[in-house]
Amino acid sequence: MKTGQQVILIISVIFSISIFSTAYATSSVQILMEQSTFRYCEKLFYTIQVSEITGDPAIIHIRDENGTGSSAISIPISNLQNQVPSLVPFEAEVFPLGKYFVDVEYSGAKNSTEFNLIESQNVCIPAWIKQLTYYWVTGQISDNSFRDGIQFLIEKEIIVIPKTPANMNKVEAQIPTWVKTNAAWWIDEKISDNDFSQALQYLIKVGIIIV
Repeated sequence: MKTGQQVILIISVIFSISIFSTAYATSSVQILMEQSTFRYCEKLFYTIQVSEITGDPAIIHIRDENGTGSSAISIPISNLQNQVPSLVPFEAEVFPLGKYFVDVEYSGAKNSTEFNLIESQNVCIPAWIKQLTYYWVTGQISDNSFRDGIQFLIEKEIIVIPKTPANMNKVEAQIPTWVKTNAAWWIDEKISDNDFSQALQYLIKVGIIIV
């Protein structure tokens, strides 16, 4: 009888410890990177993996190796694995080359991973130029306003073109319709920054844009 009571007591203690541990267990979180090296014009893509869905969002910070970081980014967690694609690519104007870290915090759990941003020969046109191009394609700004944006790309050497003859005068020629068609494809990501830059180089070559 005494032995039976002892067994019951032991079982009760084990059961209580199990409940206590479960109630106070901390959720785990991981960041799964699609790749560890990125180049300009590529978009950051990663997956947040959690051990349970608590209803809390994951809070992300992206920082460089000098400690400079982004504002907090709140990511809703509705699955055990949650894909997080970036809406904009890496741009030289915003992201210097080097090592970066992605920090995540979720329901008391923290984790971190890293990636490298390396040099690329690809043309990478800033996102605001795409917005400017959209205004031009939809007739909200003039050809001249669009030219100003393209001249910025040239001045910053985002696109590199042969030098034009010094005696060429700026003209108010209309930009060909096919360039606007290419621009619409570029906005819809049907062609790359490299492809669209070739159309811009044509405008400069024929003297529609003078630099």
